[in-house]
Amino acid sequence: MEDGDFAYLRQHAPDFIAFNYYRTNVASACPANITAQEIERIKDATGDRLASVIPGYYQREKNPHLKATEYGWQIDPIGFRLAFRELHERYRLPLMVTENGLGTRDELTADGQVHDEYRIAYIRDHIEQMRLAIQDGAHVLSYNPWTFIDVLSSSDGFKKRYGFVYIDRGEFDPTPLTRIKKDSFYWYQALIRNNGNAPE
Repeated sequence: MEDGDFAYLRQHAPDFIAFNYYRTNVASACPANITAQEIERIKDATGDRLASVIPGYYQREKNPHLKATEYGWQIDPIGFRLAFRELHERYRLPLMVTENGLGTRDELTADGQVHDEYRIAYIRDHIEQMRLAIQDGAHVLSYNPWTFIDVLSSSDGFKKRYGFVYIDRGEFDPTPLTRIKKDSFYWYQALIRNNGNAPE
């Protein structure tokens, strides 16, 4: 920070708020004297290797009312609507979703296709909740799913896939990097053509 920066910030306001949304989390109090073995047990129980455990403060828990991915990320479309509502009520600024999607292990079928109905359901349900948030009064500038093609996951390499297009890529083995459009690609393409109305 330099002299005058705070004054400059006070005189100017952002035009919009951009945010990422994948899941909600629940937590409980965490004892200060928790052992390393207990921390590992918590991470195993949630299925989420990134699950936060802060001794003396909190520990991540599984929400028994939500489904979760194989990586322990709980699927909560209603939480998406609540995020819109909270940001709208607090800031009264247009909102832009910069990331929203489902990371999981996609498998190629014998005929070289990826049938990812689970990703379609995730995106469809979240878009529906975004539509309800707009009816609640939120001003949404854009929705950007994560992501168009499979990319390297920061925590799980190429095993965990997010894209509408499958990339034939392993963790270490050389591959031709073939691009294969998943079922979700065609579904999302139809969604765009229908001006945001989900195809049947």
